Amino acid sequence: MKRNQIIVETKRKVKKFGLALGGGGARGFSHIGALKAFEEHNIKFDYIAGTSVGAIIGASLAAGKTADELLKLALSLRERDIRTNFVPLTPSKTDGIEKILIENLGDIEFSDLKIPFCAVVVDIKTGTELHITKGNLAKAVAGSCAVPGIFSPVEFGEHLLFDGGLINTIPANVPKLNNCQITIGIDINSTRGSGAKSKKYFDLLGASIGVMMKSNTIKGYLNADIMIQPNLKEFKSTKLAGAQEMFDEGYRATQEKIPEILKLFAKRKEKKGRGFFKFWLGKKDQRI
Repeated sequence: MKRNQIIVETKRKVKKFGLALGGGGARGFSHIGALKAFEEHNIKFDYIAGTSVGAIIGASLAAGKTADELLKLALSLRERDIRTNFVPLTPSKTDGIEKILIENLGDIEFSDLKIPFCAVVVDIKTGTELHITKGNLAKAVAGSCAVPGIFSPVEFGEHLLFDGGLINTIPANVPKLNNCQITIGIDINSTRGSGAKSKKYFDLLGASIGVMMKSNTIKGYLNADIMIQPNLKEFKSTKLAGAQEMFDEGYRATQEKIPEILKLFAKRKEKKGRGFFKFWLGKKDQRI
């Protein structure tokens, strides 16, 4: 008696690509330049994760905004649009950030986005990292941007949200946790932890914070297959001046990496097609 031989035709899984946008305040204008370079080469992503300003740009990309649209918005922003309170030693609410998002993306939920997106935050009640993928988009993104001391924490259900950069500045691990085989990361503050320029109190304090924050990038670098690093040392994360120049630098740095990225995308395309697998069953043939 012969055993049954069954040939099953299946489609191979296509590799999924993720994008991780790091935090860095106003230096986030360079993220928009990176998006412009991606657009020119028709590079699209299956999953996006963002921390702080990276969450703003990531949410906008996931909602369908183009780089040109985002640059136009960036050039029109004023500091008072973002911070609503300038009283010394008094943090501002995130109302300004939420208003910008709602006016440009709509008062939408994560489920309304065109591309799956995750806002990385810290729940200051528990000190843990949270990956928000459900609920009100503007509120969650504002929480991811709430830098302690500059902004008040954001209430989000039972959670109290602060900037995700406290734990995970470049969230390249998040796309990997969501079935992305390849992740591109963008570090817009790669010179953090470079030391103090003088012995002045605030220079030493800033340098110390930079050293601590540098450790938060390790996870990002370990999980990113390619890390884009715009040179933004001359720009301040707290100042909006230089938006066009930061955009240009983000575009330049990304263009440098385009050949590597396209090679990964080429491998992705090679995986498309059908495979054939043989299975042998232990049952005997039935006689007819």
